[in-house]
Amino acid sequence: MALKKKPVTGMKDILPEEMKIRDYVISVIKETYGKFGFTSIETPCVEHIENLNSKQGGENEKLIFKVLKRGEKLKLEEAKEENDLVDSGLRYDLTVPLVRFYSNHANDLPSPFKALQIGSVWRADRPQRGRYRQFYQCDIDILGEPSNLAEIELILATTTTLGKLGFTNFQIKINDRRILKAMAAYSGFSEEDYDSVFITLDKMDKIGLEGVAAELEENGFAKESIDKYLSLFKGFEQAENGLLYIYDELGEYLEEEVKNGLREIIDSVRATKSSSFELVFDPTLVRGMSYYTGTIFEIAMPELGIACGGGGRYDKMIGKFTGKDVPACGFSIGFERIVLLLLESGFQVPNQSKKIAYLIEKGVDSSALCDIIAEAQEMRKDGTQVLVARMNKNKKFQKETLMAQGYEEFKEFFAK
Repeated sequence: MALKKKPVTGMKDILPEEMKIRDYVISVIKETYGKFGFTSIETPCVEHIENLNSKQGGENEKLIFKVLKRGEKLKLEEAKEENDLVDSGLRYDLTVPLVRFYSNHANDLPSPFKALQIGSVWRADRPQRGRYRQFYQCDIDILGEPSNLAEIELILATTTTLGKLGFTNFQIKINDRRILKAMAAYSGFSEEDYDSVFITLDKMDKIGLEGVAAELEENGFAKESIDKYLSLFKGFEQAENGLLYIYDELGEYLEEEVKNGLREIIDSVRATKSSSFELVFDPTLVRGMSYYTGTIFEIAMPELGIACGGGGRYDKMIGKFTGKDVPACGFSIGFERIVLLLLESGFQVPNQSKKIAYLIEKGVDSSALCDIIAEAQEMRKDGTQVLVARMNKNKKFQKETLMAQGYEEFKEFFAK
């Protein structure tokens, strides 16, 4: 039986041209986030199954790649259900591993702790364009900072990074889970129904107001509550200042702290931003993860009709590991989508070193070969990228292939 040369379904091989862009994006991310005081950490790709199934990852918990128990612990004949056979799984995001990491090492870390984590995650999702079962995530998180300074720093660091990668005229959409809950309470929905209401609201951009109304009605909610709920969004669209309109309508349903907090974040970011983007309050923004407790945000690129990252505050998550809540907030850049957009736009990595190819004919003696390699070594010291390779029979095709990889100069060495 022949071995399979294609990757496993939902995974992909990365060719050199894409890898060059990926490496460049990572270098920009690390350099920029480093200037904001974020420090790199790394966590294992395999997590305890209890942590992954802790009802904090929303729909992602249905997409876990589970790892079987091993050796004597794997007791197939005694297993009654799938979970009896597994003890761990591949991480579906970087937040759950980060919280476990922080809970384990908090005494050795500064407070607040500003973490940068870049790595692969896995979800048993249905593959489609730009979506794979293994993909990179890039997260920054601030742990131990209760004030809005965390949100402001996260948004500024993320948008500065996107600006350095050449992105302009994108949007950062911002909302607060407490505003979502206040809107639902104002409309008369029961607290136990909030998650169901939010799941429907999250489809607003796809099905519109009428679609949201129809789905809420199908789910058995009272027409009076639905009408009152949707009137908030209609009024928001018509208001000159949507944020103030929502605040005025909700009145006592919304705490003053929440109102002042969101205003402070928006005003501070707008006054100090260093790249070209728009910060927009969006009362329909939900974010799927159930661990969010306050501010939530998302990167939107309206021209492309896609989101390229998001995040929010999750103040109750660390407490599930330690028994003591620690304020936490994070922002994740959609690394794979950003790389895809750069590839499709024909992006070229800037400031590349000069690339020269030394092509050596078969038959060149050992002494001459050493001289050629020594010359290449000297050029590399000066920052030149030198490829030393044997000359192919089809030299024309070899040169064309190398030119496509950015080699602009060739030096040929022939046997004497």
